[in-house]
Amino acid sequence: MKMQTIFSKLCGSLPALFVAMTVALPVLAVNPVPGTPQQHPILLQNALVHTVVDAEPKVQDVLLVDGKIAAIGPQLQVPVGAELHDLTGKHLYPGLIALINQLGLIEVEAVRATRDDRETSNTNPDLRVEVAFNADSVVIPTIRSNGFSHSLIYPSGAMITGRSALMQLDGWNWQDALVQSDVGLHINWPSMTIRTGWRASQSPDKQREQQQQQLQQLHRYFEQAHAYFKAEQAGLNHGLDSRWHRMLPFFKGELPLFVHADDPRQIRQAMLLAKHYQARLVIVGGRDSWRMADELATANVDVIYTAPFGLPTRGDEAYDQAFAAPGILRDAGVRLALSLDGFWDTRNLVFASGHVTRYGLSQTDALKALTLDAARIAGVADRLGSIEVGKSASLVVSDGDIFDYLGHRVERMWIDGRTVDLDNRHKQLHRRYQQRYQQ
Repeated sequence: MKMQTIFSKLCGSLPALFVAMTVALPVLAVNPVPGTPQQHPILLQNALVHTVVDAEPKVQDVLLVDGKIAAIGPQLQVPVGAELHDLTGKHLYPGLIALINQLGLIEVEAVRATRDDRETSNTNPDLRVEVAFNADSVVIPTIRSNGFSHSLIYPSGAMITGRSALMQLDGWNWQDALVQSDVGLHINWPSMTIRTGWRASQSPDKQREQQQQQLQQLHRYFEQAHAYFKAEQAGLNHGLDSRWHRMLPFFKGELPLFVHADDPRQIRQAMLLAKHYQARLVIVGGRDSWRMADELATANVDVIYTAPFGLPTRGDEAYDQAFAAPGILRDAGVRLALSLDGFWDTRNLVFASGHVTRYGLSQTDALKALTLDAARIAGVADRLGSIEVGKSASLVVSDGDIFDYLGHRVERMWIDGRTVDLDNRHKQLHRRYQQRYQQ
């Protein structure tokens, strides 16, 4: 009888509990709802437009129609039914592109269950990183709020880690967010550094032996994959090896090679491999790439530099060597993008880019490194990276210089013409505790 009474009370309280939970849902909600497709023309008026392709920004209007940039110029005619935005005194930029990160693959770095950024074996060229992308990550809106509309995500791992994908940052799921798959084949090049002193767990000779073994193993993987490619061309393959099959585009010259390397020895070895297989090479990391800037420029090797906030790597280097490296590379003619490899720290990339402009990289080239040159490296410059007629209406508005810590304030964003909600977890917590202190 007592059990029946308890059960009746529980059942009777369910409607009230359901109502309470329903009311609380908006409070518990974190991520904003993705924007809806553009339904009518949007006219952005009187903005200081940083097209990237023009030498200097100009005060102009920009018309967005069906997710594309339809017109640019002063005092454009207002289309019927257009949504108007007066951006007088505001800066209008292309949506920033963050290359090389694991945004949406890691939620809490210290919690293994929230990480989907790597596989355990050495050879994963068939790995499609986009299927692991979590469009509901609470980290994404914090990155978006600093002006980033797109992100190039990649898988980590031991050697051949898989293929990267370019994602837009306002999607319901990975299919919705995917812009370009198979951007590049990623390799962690074997280390050439010999550790000494208390940090060394093995003798220098043993370390050199292991490094040579790893390097030989990497070359064997490519030799096996190339043999599979030749057999495929000759019609001699009677079975499917998913790993080597996914490398067929690489040997056809359709899939660039993204090599994660810092040391000049690693970079030169990667250049030899790329030359042997006639592949386009992109160096990721590139801490010491400034030491061989002319070689990289001559070989048309792109660099995604990941240490704009870096410290000196050697005792005889200047304190600002890492800050000056982007300017040295650009002056030599190397196509350059900037990155902060990781996930949550990507939001600071825009400030890191502004930081290096004080050490040799021009403001124009810093903007290109996060827009047009980043789009070129990712192979999507026909769609993204600049404010030009026919390109994606992926734009960001800042009240002040977007690279300036103090002046930067992103106020609006559109991705493919969709209005993006720039709320995020940080802003929600700020509003919450602001109310607490006002009580």
